[in-house]
Amino acid sequence: MLDGLQYQILTKIAPAAPHTMDGSSYDGKSKIRVLLGDDFLTLIRNKTVIDFGCGDGFATLDLARHGATKVIGLDIRQHILDQATALAAREGLSSCCEFSTHTDTKADVIISLDAFEHFGDPAAILNIMHHLLKPGGCVMASFGPTWYHPLGGHLFSIFPWSHILFSESALVRWRANIRPDGATRFSDVEGGLNQMTIARFERLVSASPFQIATLETVPIRKLRPIHSRLTREFTTAIVRTKLILKT
Repeated sequence: MLDGLQYQILTKIAPAAPHTMDGSSYDGKSKIRVLLGDDFLTLIRNKTVIDFGCGDGFATLDLARHGATKVIGLDIRQHILDQATALAAREGLSSCCEFSTHTDTKADVIISLDAFEHFGDPAAILNIMHHLLKPGGCVMASFGPTWYHPLGGHLFSIFPWSHILFSESALVRWRANIRPDGATRFSDVEGGLNQMTIARFERLVSASPFQIATLETVPIRKLRPIHSRLTREFTTAIVRTKLILKT
């Protein structure tokens, strides 16, 4: 009964899909520079790099433009990979960029941008990254918004923290009116949502072959004055981290 009531409320206050973050903040900028910083560029020069969860491939091509010798974009969505492959050909970067659902190539550096909150099994992903990383290599990741961010529910964030206030079943039922793709859980939607939190990420890394070398929680601008380790789950815009293999 409560789920039904919540669904009725959702259809009243949000009859259409809300505006969501679509990556337009990167327009005219290098996504690599924005998310990982200029210092990262020196790390990839003349190196083999894997872009894990590459999506449309724009960041993958950017890695090649900034000096990586070979870049492999990995994603589970073949139609997205086909588009990325075509983009590489148009940009004249096919010789140093390839896109696939899997690889056996070992990398000096693995990057993951805007993906750890979407992986269906992030623990398994960390193990795959371990097998694909050369000794002495590192994983550089940036992800968010995490689950307790005001818009951590992505499409389900009709208003700040609505994905926390409303039940999963009510939100998924509401979404079906906009995107009737058969999804019954947050994890079923295109791209998936695994309800990743900062604390959960730290636990996953601790149980993996990796250790955290650095972890930065970049605050939401308007919430910067109250940002701290105590409030970080609610006030962090993105997480930047460097992972290295345990010794």
